[in-house]
Amino acid sequence: MSGIYIHIPFCKQACHYCDFHFSTSMKKKDEMVLALAKEIELRKSEFQNELVETIYFGGGTPSVLTIDDIRFLIDSVYKHYRVIENPEITLEANPDDLDQETILQYANSPINRLSIGVQSFFEDDLELMNRAHNSAEAKKCLEFATQHFDNISIDLIYGMPNMSNEKWLQNIETALSFNIPHISSYALTVEPRTALDKMIKVGTVPKLDDDLAQQHFHILIDKLEENGFVHYELSNFGKPDYFSKNNTAYWLGKKYIGIGPSAHSYNGESRSWNVANNSLYLKTIAENKVPSETEFLSKNDRYNEYIMTGLRTIWGVSLERIESEFGSKYLDYLQKQAEKFILEELLEIVTSSVSMKSESKSIEKQVLKTTKKGKFLSDGIASDLFLVNLE
Repeated sequence: MSGIYIHIPFCKQACHYCDFHFSTSMKKKDEMVLALAKEIELRKSEFQNELVETIYFGGGTPSVLTIDDIRFLIDSVYKHYRVIENPEITLEANPDDLDQETILQYANSPINRLSIGVQSFFEDDLELMNRAHNSAEAKKCLEFATQHFDNISIDLIYGMPNMSNEKWLQNIETALSFNIPHISSYALTVEPRTALDKMIKVGTVPKLDDDLAQQHFHILIDKLEENGFVHYELSNFGKPDYFSKNNTAYWLGKKYIGIGPSAHSYNGESRSWNVANNSLYLKTIAENKVPSETEFLSKNDRYNEYIMTGLRTIWGVSLERIESEFGSKYLDYLQKQAEKFILEELLEIVTSSVSMKSESKSIEKQVLKTTKKGKFLSDGIASDLFLVNLE
């Protein structure tokens, strides 16, 4: 099973923390939709032996498109690819775009999952982030959306400057009051050359507090697990049967095609990325070419990627897979590097049972995972388990 990601490179305004590729000018929006459909067609040979399980509209802000634009792009996928009977089709949307009429249009389309960029239910947070919506719009859109969609995810940001633990808990409780089955939550980070970066440097916004962010992270885990959520990936919490299929496929190393400016693709052996320039993208697609660069992954690259993605998830890193796919030298290296983190109770090796349906039995496998104490530090821990060369 594989996925198709479609990047919509437009936003109404720039959030102060964002460094994703987008434009606030909508002048080329119609031209872009046609180009996205053309890239979908141009790349069909890449998936001729694949079944598409997920279609994901990300950005940018996909909800700036009309429902006709979205239907057109979904139809383009169905026209050129083999799609499973009930694919997960996700649309990222901002609360200010989700009035009742728009939600009804989405509900009557092939879209079956909404990912709503709430970020916070507090006005001062939204103003600091320069979000296009306000708190009332966030709550109102969730009231409408939950009437017509079962599968909804919302984004929340923690580690905001001067955000108390009590205020963060109120954000979580407000989200829970809408019975949302999936929450993605990220620590506010300072990306170079963003407005937030400049504001902190000139002193109009205080520096971010990593210790506070870690406190928020553990409050989030405790509160959501109390309410039946599974912390299945570092930044993602879902009720059973509501994990994001699109994102889970990425973390488990499945193939995907990224359509649109700046979109990334992965086929198990190489990674490619499109040019992050709307005008150049449009010009190149018009010439029936895909404006992308490709990096072929070495054995070490693939090992490092598996360590990074595996430690972020509840599935962890299979020691058996490390040995079978990469060899005993890699397994020995991993176990040696992991020793200090195990002693510090940041990592653990657990034994899990895996059922073998064909043989009506189960086998036990050893998996390296982060502990609750180590989850917040998983990316840093992973980097210490990386290797440069072991050949």
